[in-house]
Amino acid sequence: MPVFNRFAEMLPEISAWRRDIHANPELRFEEHRTAEFVASKLKQFGCDEIVTGFGETGVVGVINGKSVGSGKTIGFRADMDALPIQEATNLPHASTVPGKMHACGHDGHTSMLLGAAKYLAETRNFDGRVALAFQPAEEGGGGARAMIDAGLMDRWGIEEIYGMHNMPGIPIGDFAVRTGPQMASPDKFEILVRGTGGHGAMPHKGVDTTLVASQIVVALQSIASRNINPMENVVVSVCGFRTETDTYNVIPDTVHMRGTVRTFEPEVQHLVRTRIDALVTATAAGYGAVAEVTHVSGPPTLVNHEREADLAAEVALAVSGVAQRDLEPTMGGEDFSEMLLERPGAYLFIGNGDSADLHNPSYEFNDEVIPAGCSWFAAMAERRMPLI
Repeated sequence: MPVFNRFAEMLPEISAWRRDIHANPELRFEEHRTAEFVASKLKQFGCDEIVTGFGETGVVGVINGKSVGSGKTIGFRADMDALPIQEATNLPHASTVPGKMHACGHDGHTSMLLGAAKYLAETRNFDGRVALAFQPAEEGGGGARAMIDAGLMDRWGIEEIYGMHNMPGIPIGDFAVRTGPQMASPDKFEILVRGTGGHGAMPHKGVDTTLVASQIVVALQSIASRNINPMENVVVSVCGFRTETDTYNVIPDTVHMRGTVRTFEPEVQHLVRTRIDALVTATAAGYGAVAEVTHVSGPPTLVNHEREADLAAEVALAVSGVAQRDLEPTMGGEDFSEMLLERPGAYLFIGNGDSADLHNPSYEFNDEVIPAGCSWFAAMAERRMPLI
C-alpha cells in the first residue's frame, strides 16, 4: 500500500516525536508542553486552522482537501495525557518526570495522528475537511466532554468521528473493531469508614475501622457473584485502602477506600450502586461503625456505530490485512464514548504486540505500530472523502 510505504519512510521522524512526548509526560489538563509541541508541528505542516486551549488544554487542527465541494468533515481524535505512575522501563527516552509516565500509549496515539496530519497536509488527496482533535484528560478527567462542550462537533461541522488505541496482546499493526458495545462504563466510588481508634493491644475499647473496612472489601465481592445475572459483565474492585496510621500499634479512627465499577447496561450500573450502598452501611453498622459512600459517574459505555465500524474495518483490512471483528468487549473505559454519543463513528484497537499491559510501569508503546496507525487515519480520510 503506497501510503504505508510513505509512513515507513517517516518512521524515524515520527518515532522521535513520540519519544520526546514520552520523556515529558503531563497529567490530565496539564498538557501544556505537549499541546505546544502538537500545535508547532501542525503549523509546520501547513494546517489551515489551528486552535489551542480548546477544552482547556486541547488542540484542534483543520486540513482542507484539494477541494471542499463535498462539504464533508471527518474528525479524528488522539489523547495526550499521561498517568501518575513511576516508570520502570529504564529506556533512553524514559520519563524525566518523577511519578508520571505515558503508560497507556497516548504518546503513540498523538504521534500517529501527527504523522497522518503531515501526510494529509502534503497530499490533500480528498474532498472535504479533516478535523484533528488532540484531546486532554482522557484518564478520568473528562477531556472528551470538555472538547464537546467547547463546540468541537458544531464549530467544524464534524459528521463522523473516529479514534484509535493500541492494545497489547494483538499482533503489531493488526486491527480489531466490533460493532456495538466495545468498552465498559467506568464509575468510581469512595468509602469513608468511621469508628473509634485506640491502642492495638486493647481493641475491645474501640471500634476497629481496619476490620470493618476489610469486611466491606470482602462483602463487595458478592455483588458480581451473587446479585448480578451471570450473563452480564460487571467488575467491582476496591483499589485503594488508606488510614492515617503509620505505625504498628494504633487502630485508626477512619479508613478511606476507593475503587471502580465497570458495567455495560444502565440497569446493572444502578443495581451495583444500590448494593454497594446497602452492603457498606449494613456491614459497618454490624460492627458498630458508620460508613459513607460517594459515587462518581464516569463516561458512558463506548458503543461503535454499525456502519462506521464496518467502514473502519474495511480500511483496516486494506492497511494491514487483518481486522478482527469478533473481539470480546473489554471492561476498560474510554471517554471517546462521549464523542460517539454526539456523532456516528467508531473506535478501533491496533496491536502493540507482546508488550507489558496498559497502565503497567514497564509498558512501552511499540514504534513499529506507527506506519499502520498513520496509514489508517490517512486512508480513512481519502476513502470517506474521495476526490471526484
